[in-house]
Amino acid sequence: MTAVAATKALFNPLKLGDIVIPNRIQMAALTRNRSNKTVPTELMAEHYAQRARGGTGLLVTEGVLITRQGTEWEAAPGIWNAQQVAGWKRVTDAVHANGSFIYAQLWHLGRVSHPDAPQQKLAGVPVYAPSAISARGGKFRFLPGQPGYVTPTAIEDPTSLIELFRQAAINAKEAGFDGVELHGANGYLISQFLDSGSNQRTDKWGGSVENRTRFPLEVLKALVSVFGNNVAIKLSPAGNLLTEASKLPLSYVALMRYSPYLDAEYDGKKRATVHDTLESYRSYITNSDTKLFLNSGVQAEEAAKLIEEGKIDGGSFGMPSVLVPDLGKRFKYGKPLDNVPNFPLMQIGVGEDPEKWDVGYNDYPAAKYAEDEI
Repeated sequence: MTAVAATKALFNPLKLGDIVIPNRIQMAALTRNRSNKTVPTELMAEHYAQRARGGTGLLVTEGVLITRQGTEWEAAPGIWNAQQVAGWKRVTDAVHANGSFIYAQLWHLGRVSHPDAPQQKLAGVPVYAPSAISARGGKFRFLPGQPGYVTPTAIEDPTSLIELFRQAAINAKEAGFDGVELHGANGYLISQFLDSGSNQRTDKWGGSVENRTRFPLEVLKALVSVFGNNVAIKLSPAGNLLTEASKLPLSYVALMRYSPYLDAEYDGKKRATVHDTLESYRSYITNSDTKLFLNSGVQAEEAAKLIEEGKIDGGSFGMPSVLVPDLGKRFKYGKPLDNVPNFPLMQIGVGEDPEKWDVGYNDYPAAKYAEDEI
């Protein structure tokens, strides 16, 4: 049985850098919080293998910490030491064995870490950011009093952070990843350098738009020096950065569109400017070899239609990928996405043993298929 007509465009192969993925379905990065003291586990390998078996063309990992940081997610995985690299190698081997491809999303939190978090204390360095300006909000549930974000330390020389990204890319390559995606959205370090509200530096890393885009571009260049044209970036709106990034041999851009669920509210007002990000920023991607994935609330039929119209190259699916291990197959054969989300345990495992944290993680069922659909 062939793909249903409404989603057929999703099932054409797509060349991304040096690889050709079998379809245009991307598993977007979402925090799962299932590592064992920052080391990827066999449970995580099975999680990604399930999604590969289920027909997703390209998997992007949850955010992978490039250095030890005091994140709100204590069980977020890292990629700065040999043990972590070995753990990720099990993940990439499992994905490749099931016929798919996988990128590591490289992640630095910047100012939204906490100096009292155990991992930050082990790091032995301050919480660094472009400027000493605190983010609003935050909730470190594992710390006494559940504090929020605090004022970070302005990094004296940002090139030291660029080197951390470069080393993370080297480690990702050793771990067998097909490429890396730079996390440039959601208010983390890359966004902090781009935003004039969080970056008030007066040196070459701040001030003008050109200066504020310097750090992200230098990070991308460092990643390209390791992975060549197998480097991507995930962005919330950033037109000026896209203009310059298009001069680099990036494999794709994952563009986030507005989502009311991700829009922070302060003093009774939403922070974001609501607009059509695809319409506003598609034209900034001028390199024909750099593909565009659209992320945030995208539906399969919608993605297929946009592909047919030449507006995007693929759909990036976050929550559906968590809830539905066979997402690609369900799209292909018109099966409903009817798994019930286990929100309380989606990002926090059960009990103290991470190896048993499969509830709300790996226990979502696949659909039933006829013999000619398998």
